Amino acid sequence: MNRTEYINTLRNGLMGLPENEIMDILYDYEEHFEIGLSKGKSEEEIARELGDPRNIAKSYKVSSTISEAKNNPSPKNLIKAILAAMALGIFNLIIVLGPFLLVIGLLFGLYAVSISFIVAGIGSFFGTIVAPFFPYTISIGFYPITAISFGIGLIALGLLMGIGCFYLTKLLYQGIIKYLRWNIDIINK
Repeated sequence: MNRTEYINTLRNGLMGLPENEIMDILYDYEEHFEIGLSKGKSEEEIARELGDPRNIAKSYKVSSTISEAKNNPSPKNLIKAILAAMALGIFNLIIVLGPFLLVIGLLFGLYAVSISFIVAGIGSFFGTIVAPFFPYTISIGFYPITAISFGIGLIALGLLMGIGCFYLTKLLYQGIIKYLRWNIDIINK
């Protein structure tokens, strides 16, 4: 592959990135060719040393997607970054996706438990308060003060679990971004 073919293939692969970023990348690769030619290498040798321009373009696009996810945290950007990194390696698809889905499932489970504690606490609290107005209710054997205290305790526990889940979500998001960056660095080497 000669210089023109290499640069054109790289340019086509970089489509979708900001124009100034594309120009910077192409300038860097033009420089690689200039330096290689000044050392007496042929264009084909330089192209072989630089690597496949399609893989290089994919790598830049993934890096851009990960940067976007880091700068603008949202589930949509995170999923795009994960899918972009998965496209680079079958290892990620097989080894990383399973544990990732397990962790996400556990996190959703913790959120569900947190919400159920809050709902149960509200039910216990207000159920005890309105019970005297409904004479046909079944008594569970708690004194009203105990049931109200239990309800408040469940609400507090649910709120604390919710706060903990929120911080776990933030930590997981940051960890995923770091893993994806590390992955890109490994693939680029």
